[in-house]
Amino acid sequence: MEQPINWYPGHMAKARRMLEDNLRLIDVVCELVDARAPEASRNPDFDALFQNKTRVLLMNKSDLADPATNKRWIAYYKQKGVEAAEIVSTGANARAQTVRLIERASAEQVKKLEEKGVKKTVRVLVAGIPNVGKSTLINRVAGEKRAQTGDKPGVTKGKQWVKITPHLELLDSPGLLWPKLGDDTLAEHLAFLGSINDEILDLETLAGRLLQTLRILAPDALFARYKKLTADTPDGALLEAVARSRGFIVKGGEIDAERAARIVLDEYRAGKIAKVSLEQPPKEEDHAEAQ
Repeated sequence: MEQPINWYPGHMAKARRMLEDNLRLIDVVCELVDARAPEASRNPDFDALFQNKTRVLLMNKSDLADPATNKRWIAYYKQKGVEAAEIVSTGANARAQTVRLIERASAEQVKKLEEKGVKKTVRVLVAGIPNVGKSTLINRVAGEKRAQTGDKPGVTKGKQWVKITPHLELLDSPGLLWPKLGDDTLAEHLAFLGSINDEILDLETLAGRLLQTLRILAPDALFARYKKLTADTPDGALLEAVARSRGFIVKGGEIDAERAARIVLDEYRAGKIAKVSLEQPPKEEDHAEAQ
């Protein structure tokens, strides 16, 4: 990324402390990632933070990613010993999928206590970075709006236990980033997804980079969406082509580049340009899967 990112806002440290304080109460960690960028949207600090906990992983917004790539990621996680599943947190099957995955993960703990005559209440922490859909999933699983949600990163506040069944409770948590990100490509993917506040980025540069990426990954869909954008459009003129496609012209014939940038980002995040995955599983795992 050309522009330095204010990557770790102060409230993230507070959010991490809250997670650490609640770990003793947790039986299972249910981690959400964005299916379009599973590597970028998975907090690497979670491996150490939750190392002694049973963990499951949900690839949320899977309907916005490439279906074949989703399956390769699921196979990759399986090889790593991680119970994973595709999900759409707003979908009709989200509740059943989530409960089923948690019940499988916690079955051994529940059985051990049942043998001692104890009916265990499984407590699950729903964790992930900002904007992956944690609160939306909890609301769907709970069957009503329990957790506060919003379009911007970091909207979830405080500690919210939600009873799902008499013996299953979920804890929502604020989206948690990590202090230092060394990979510019992953940072860019997070910015494309909206997991970093747009206010701290140059939107026109970001939208231009997204257009370059989509021209490589999904050219046909991109050209169909923005008619004046072609394979021959120079990188520096991609955003202008989008603006002219949509008629975003201001006085004097100048283009409204900021408006075009916001349209590109909003339409990509909503899956209106293409259902495309930004990341593939590591190549060596792909080879192993094919054997």
